[in-house]
Amino acid sequence: MSKEKHINDRVRMVDVARASGFSISTVSIVLNEAALSRYVAATTKEHIRAVASKLGYRPDASARSLRSRRSHTIGIMVSDISDPFCTLILQGIEKTLYPTKYLPIIMLAHNQRAQFGRHLEMLMERRVEGLILVANWLFGEFDQLADLEKNRIPTVAVGRDLTAYRVRSVQVDNEAGGYAAVQHLYELGHREIAVLRGPSELADSDRRWQGIQRFAAEAGIQILPERIQQLEAVVEPTSGFAEGCQHTAAMIDSGVSFTALLAFDDLTGLGAIRALRQAGRRVPEDCSVIGFDDIPHAIVNTPGLTTIRQPMEQMGSLAAQYVLDSLDNAKPAAETQESPTLSGTLHLFPPELVVRESTARYHL
Repeated sequence: MSKEKHINDRVRMVDVARASGFSISTVSIVLNEAALSRYVAATTKEHIRAVASKLGYRPDASARSLRSRRSHTIGIMVSDISDPFCTLILQGIEKTLYPTKYLPIIMLAHNQRAQFGRHLEMLMERRVEGLILVANWLFGEFDQLADLEKNRIPTVAVGRDLTAYRVRSVQVDNEAGGYAAVQHLYELGHREIAVLRGPSELADSDRRWQGIQRFAAEAGIQILPERIQQLEAVVEPTSGFAEGCQHTAAMIDSGVSFTALLAFDDLTGLGAIRALRQAGRRVPEDCSVIGFDDIPHAIVNTPGLTTIRQPMEQMGSLAAQYVLDSLDNAKPAAETQESPTLSGTLHLFPPELVVRESTARYHL
């Protein structure tokens, strides 16, 4: 009975001390990588670590956190894990944090303001050292971020520009993306171009529209009002698909003429393709369609969706690296009472046109 209990008990530091033949203080200095460990012989440190590994010793992270006053955790607030836009960014964050000593704590807000606020409080209560916000276009309430600035927690937003909240942000250049999308359709010979804009409350939508208008002015073409539809700010992950289908069908039913359609994002574009098919119009033979984001659904759709790619994994990776750099460059706690922060600057990634089968040259 006692043998079974010993097997199931957690291996303690005192067990490593007994097995290695060194005092518990020496073992503690070595295994905790304390400053005094530089005075311990290399052979001694190697022996202690080998014994600890053989016994299966694992340091008590909670106790270490109390001693060092550091949690070595980074909070990751994801607006909607079911949104492929968010999951790709999350992959980039995880790959960057994996080889480090920092543990990610992932919280899901489900596009709900109250849940976002409660999870933010919980992360701060657990003394996260940094925070990464993965925000899709459906999620727009960030008033609670003032507490992060007060607590001087380095914070980075991915997918949304939160520089107005003094939060460093990582995004794609939305204006350049809108410009590239309409330019691609124009170079294929399309002049009657329909546009499904994002919600009016969203700055990303305005920037893409600015890019579209800038190219249209340079090329001398007009995008008529009847060919412009706007999505509602609905907090459902599939709302873009449903609205893309609905708005495209409405234009077709109203007799609006268009040979190409530029969608706010990929889900909206896929919804537009559904409506076109239901109306008996072929893609791309009768109408070309281009999306934005390059989510996994874009390449597996039939036809494959031409889109403007956001380098989402790279964006997540850079956001994580910003937080890590801020923490690694911070002065030791003994030298300052302040925590590291990140300034509210914006990093823009260039968009990339990905041509697939949903766009083709226009023939009279």
